[in-house]
Amino acid sequence: MRLLIVALLWALPMAAQSQGVATLVADSVVVEDRTRLVAQGNIEVFFDGTRLSAAQIIYDRATDQLIIGGPIFIQAADGDILTAERATLDPQLENGMLRGARLVLDQQLQLAANQVSRVDGRYSQLRQVVVSSCNVCNTEAALWDIRAERVVHDQEAQQLYFDNATFRVRGIPILWVPYARLPDPTLERATGLLIPQIRTSDLLGTGIKLPYFITLGDHRDLTLTPYLSPETRTLEARYRQAFFSGDLNVRGAISDDTLQDARRSYLFADGAFDVGSGTTLSFDLKTVSDSAYLLEYGFADLDRLESSVTAQNISDTHYFRARVSYFETLRDDESNRALPPVVADLRYENSTPVGGGMLRFGGSADAVVRTTLESGDAGRDTLRAGTFAMWTRDLNLPYGLRGEVSAGARADLYRVNNDPDFDTTIGRVIPSLGATFRWPLIKNTGKATHLLTPTVALGWSDQYGTTPPNEDSTRAELDQANLFDLSRFPGDDRAETGFRAAIGLTYSRTGVGGSFGTFTFGRVVRDRSELDFSPSSGLAGQASDWLLAGQVTSPTGIYLDGRVLVSDDIETTRGAGRLGWRTDMVDLTAAYIWQAADSTESRPDSVSEWTFDTAVKLNEVFTITADARYDVANDSPARAGFGVEWRNECVTVNLSASRRFTSSTTVEPSTDYGLSVSLGGFSAGRSATGPVAGCTN
Repeated sequence: MRLLIVALLWALPMAAQSQGVATLVADSVVVEDRTRLVAQGNIEVFFDGTRLSAAQIIYDRATDQLIIGGPIFIQAADGDILTAERATLDPQLENGMLRGARLVLDQQLQLAANQVSRVDGRYSQLRQVVVSSCNVCNTEAALWDIRAERVVHDQEAQQLYFDNATFRVRGIPILWVPYARLPDPTLERATGLLIPQIRTSDLLGTGIKLPYFITLGDHRDLTLTPYLSPETRTLEARYRQAFFSGDLNVRGAISDDTLQDARRSYLFADGAFDVGSGTTLSFDLKTVSDSAYLLEYGFADLDRLESSVTAQNISDTHYFRARVSYFETLRDDESNRALPPVVADLRYENSTPVGGGMLRFGGSADAVVRTTLESGDAGRDTLRAGTFAMWTRDLNLPYGLRGEVSAGARADLYRVNNDPDFDTTIGRVIPSLGATFRWPLIKNTGKATHLLTPTVALGWSDQYGTTPPNEDSTRAELDQANLFDLSRFPGDDRAETGFRAAIGLTYSRTGVGGSFGTFTFGRVVRDRSELDFSPSSGLAGQASDWLLAGQVTSPTGIYLDGRVLVSDDIETTRGAGRLGWRTDMVDLTAAYIWQAADSTESRPDSVSEWTFDTAVKLNEVFTITADARYDVANDSPARAGFGVEWRNECVTVNLSASRRFTSSTTVEPSTDYGLSVSLGGFSAGRSATGPVAGCTN
């Protein structure tokens, strides 16, 4: 019959010192001469979150020691596990010696030793140690292990110290080191070497990246990555710091390679900070030594760099933003001086209830500065300041009709320099009126809810004054988001004028099983042609192209969305579509885009392109990824990539290959290969999530 003793155990001095309550469960408990407690059979002891299981426990009060007979199982409060054949410990299970012991950290890393000594409740010293996070089957060698003469585990610092260690693969010695320090798997941040990566490139040859992570306190860190190959010597760096009011990220690199004579570099920095009163100050800085550097080293796929500083404050009733940007082109056919490189804008809006509706008012200013000495479009500098007010009111009409009416005006003053086609000072005023009517019709069949909404939007506006240069409204296009807007120009320099009407129909279906679909159909008609829209925008002329747009999602993870602009002659000016399937095991996406040639948008040739992006988890071990971009208009591939990940409980291997086919006067086609291997159990802050290899008899 099992005996249960729950008390401040008289035999344990920890109880007398008010350290906590101990609980002992055993088949038999005997007290001998009031100095020895002997417990036998199915023993379990609980104290301060630590659990001990054993076959026999003898507590000798004279020596203040626990003599424990195995098999022994000790689980600490932090989840670490110790197993042993026999042990001599202090009553608090913190100091002593275990024979034939095994230590398991965070259910990942196993350390088997002939002897484990516990010191000061902090250190575990292991002798003749085998370390691995791999599953070991019978006498078969582990996929990898480390054999060391001594290992010290500092539980407080969460570090492992190795003496005279040999790294082995399937029992074959690969590397010997006299001393090593590695983080245990419970540590989230630790200074040390990260996962190395082997990279092979047509341009840079075969090289290795060795990232080294440096902690600079709880809120800062620095990662230095030397990259060495026959063609380059590169040092990459990343610095991160978290502040109470924001964060800062800086990354860059410097290279000395055989591709160019000059030293090459890049620097990206971004941050965001709360400066008080709901205002956020953010910045994003980018610079590079030459236009090919980012692509050749795989740092970024950018053809223009924007550096900006932004202050922003948003609430329920007001909006404020001030932004200054500097642009740097990496394209062969563009000049930095004529982009324009400097663009600044300031905008303030406020709203308040007036006359049963909402009055929205505010002001804005923007500046465009070019650094070239040329005149005309290539050298023009423009400054604009303006103010606006717009009143809107919602209407509930008979028979379920919903309406909205609006009235407003805006005034702008321009200052134009270095362009003889425009006056130096330009002023204009644009009043506007609008009304939108919707008739939502809804039906519920029990299996799905159907919503059909015919919509008509009427508008009028006119311009009084001189037409300014167009800097911010050169890329307008018709879509489902702006079909019923009063103006479909994206900026302030242009506004639609005259009488116009947008007519359309929106249908949506929501199924009880989670399926959803929506479809929009419509166009815009005017009393006169609008000449400021580009031919491929779908908005040019007296009547726009027909807009057809839709989206479908299903509970099985399949989704489809697309948009197309079709003229009265059944010709497509723009189109885009995406088809995908997303589940726990599969993520497939295919997308297509079509744009007609348009010289006013600096597009002399039509654009027709497919993109594919795929990730398939074949099982718990293998994951395959692939991506590609194909230029249909030129009948040539633009990019392709392929990757394989193999993972088990103790190793993760990533292999990748990519090919960039595009070329220019500064960038050549290239093929890159990458390989990285990560050992489970040592990556700080990461847990082993791979499948455990099975054992066969």
